[in-house]
Amino acid sequence: MEKKNIYIWVLIIIILFITVIVSLSIGRFFIPVKEIIKTFSNYFTNNSSNGVFDTIIYRVRIPRIIAAILVGAALSLSGAAYQGIFRNPMVSPDILGAAAGSGFGAALAILFSMNVFFIQFFSFCFGLIAVFITYTVSRLLIRKLDATLTMVLTGMIVATMFSSFISLTKYVADPNSKLPAITFWLMGSLASISQKDILMVIVPMVAGFIPLYLLRWKINILSFGEEEARSMGLNTDFLRIIIIISTTLLTAASISICGLIGWIGLIIPHIVRNIIGPDYKYLVPASAIIGATFLLIVDDVARCATSVEIPLGILTSIIGGPFFLYLLMKGRKVW
Repeated sequence: MEKKNIYIWVLIIIILFITVIVSLSIGRFFIPVKEIIKTFSNYFTNNSSNGVFDTIIYRVRIPRIIAAILVGAALSLSGAAYQGIFRNPMVSPDILGAAAGSGFGAALAILFSMNVFFIQFFSFCFGLIAVFITYTVSRLLIRKLDATLTMVLTGMIVATMFSSFISLTKYVADPNSKLPAITFWLMGSLASISQKDILMVIVPMVAGFIPLYLLRWKINILSFGEEEARSMGLNTDFLRIIIIISTTLLTAASISICGLIGWIGLIIPHIVRNIIGPDYKYLVPASAIIGATFLLIVDDVARCATSVEIPLGILTSIIGGPFFLYLLMKGRKVW
C-alpha cells in the first residue's frame, strides 16, 4: 500500500472515531466529553457513576450509534458490490427489489398490529423474497436477453410491484393510527433502536459482510465483463449468486431495523472511488467505514437540528441528490 493511502486510511478511521465521540456527547441532553470518559472508566473499574449518564449513554446513544454504523456500512458496502458486478455506477442496493420488499413486509406487519419483533422479521423476510423472485425470474429469461440487463430490468419490475403493494397497504390502513405508523417507518429512523434490535441483525450482517470482504478482489475481475472474467477461470454465475445473497442479507437486515434509507449505497461508493480509487481490495472496507461515518453524521443532524426528529430518509435524499450531481460532474472519469 502506498504511503499516501496509509495516511488516508488513518484519517478516515480517526474521523469515524471523532464522530462517535461527538454522537455520544450531543443530543437533547448534552454530555461533556470528560463525563463520557469518566462513565466508561467507572464501568471498567466498577466505581460508582452517574445513573443519568449511564442510562443515556448505554441504553440510548450506544445502541443508536452502533446501529448507524452497521446500517451505514452495510448499505454502502452493498452499493459498492452491486456497482461492481453490474458494471453500472448508477446501481444501488435496492436495484433487485430488496428495499421495496422489506418495506412491504413491515407495512403488512404494522397493518395487522404486530409487535416490533414481527415488523422487523416480516421486513427482513420479504426483502429476501423480493430478491429471490427477481433472481428466479431473471434466470428463466436469461436465454433471451443479456444476463446483467435481464436481472436489472426484472429487479425494477419486482420493486415496482412491491411498491404498489405498499401503496395498497397504506390505502386500506386506518388513517388515524396505522397509516401514520407505516408512513413514518418508510421514511427511515433510528429513534427506537434498542440492544435487542442490534442482536437480531448482527448475525445476518456478519454473514453478509464476510463473503464480500473475502471475495472483494474477484469483484475487480467481474467488473471487466462476463467474457473476460470467464476467460480468467472465474465462475461468474456462482460468484454473482454469492454476492447477491450477501448484499441482500445486509440490505434486508438494515431496512428491517431502521426503515428505508436511500442514497447511501449510491453516493458513498463514488466518494470512496474519488478518495481511494476503483480497486475493490480497498474499496470494500473503505466504503464500509465512510458509509458508517456518513450515516452517523446524518443521524446526529436528524436528532439535533430541530425540536422534532427528522426522518433519515428525508435527510439522505436532501444531501444525496445534489451531492451526487456534483460527483457526476467532477468525478465521472474515476469510474
